[in-house]
Amino acid sequence: MLAYELEAFGFESLKLVERPEPTAGPGQVVLKMRAWSLNFRDLMIAKGQYNPKLRMPAVPLSDGVGEVVQIGPGVSRVKVGDRVAGAFMPKWIAGAITDAAGRSALGGGGPDGMLAEKVVISEEGVVHVPEHLSDTEGATLPCAAVTAWHALLGEGSLKAGDTVLVQGTGGVSIFALQLAVLNGARVIVTSSSDEKLARALKLGASDGINYKTTPKWDERVRELTGGAGVDYIVEVGGAGTLTQSMKAIKGGGQISLIGVLTGGAGQVNPLPILMRNFRVQGIFVGSREMFEAMNRAIALHKLRPVVDRVFPFKEAVEAFRYMETAAHFGKVAISA
Repeated sequence: MLAYELEAFGFESLKLVERPEPTAGPGQVVLKMRAWSLNFRDLMIAKGQYNPKLRMPAVPLSDGVGEVVQIGPGVSRVKVGDRVAGAFMPKWIAGAITDAAGRSALGGGGPDGMLAEKVVISEEGVVHVPEHLSDTEGATLPCAAVTAWHALLGEGSLKAGDTVLVQGTGGVSIFALQLAVLNGARVIVTSSSDEKLARALKLGASDGINYKTTPKWDERVRELTGGAGVDYIVEVGGAGTLTQSMKAIKGGGQISLIGVLTGGAGQVNPLPILMRNFRVQGIFVGSREMFEAMNRAIALHKLRPVVDRVFPFKEAVEAFRYMETAAHFGKVAISA
């Protein structure tokens, strides 16, 4: 079977190679993959910015959907023919994250990732995909969607009437927008593109702020909320945006720290956290239990992920290059 291996850091070192056919051991299943999706983490891994000590060759990507084609002894959660996605961390079933669960994250230095024609994975680490979704739509869920769910409805307690600020229009941010609207919340979106802001408004956002033309976007957020600030912020920028997020959040609100698009270095004054009693919560994707709860909501409301562009399997490297341009709105996917 064919698989992509990262032989060295850099997109040019992502090679399509022949690998032995996988076999399911006890408690394992083999998936024939149908679709995959990319996350910013995958770009960082490929460029050596995520895990500089990554053992190579390594199969990348955490996100993918496939059909169960073989089950090992003792498997009871799924059967041959089921369509499932791999959980981002197959060992994080429920409850609080543990170190062992964190080490089970796919495609980042622990188990091999999903970018292969067939993969073998523990039955505990797969989740059925909502029936109304296409394969590529289903493949967008394991990382970005679960992260957004965890931020707003796992660690967060989002309710109708709350106000959410999402930064940018990448995968996590668009899922956060959709889930917040689904739950009756008001959503404010920031972006450097007026065109993308217009698309976000069509998805249900109430307001858009272009942070290039409005660099003091935190002040605009305050204006839009009558001076109060927002209840939740989906913080994907990191050090470069966190200080402004701390100005835009309501007292007692929650900043979900998810990404580091602006880098990880910087100084943050912690005093406002104390004085205004808001919470800065780290979000590292989520558990299988969260994934399954989210899927029930997605299935009930027939929510459809936003897929910007789909690349064929043999053009996976081009998918990486396209995502690096940041031209996408929503998710970038790959199809078998």
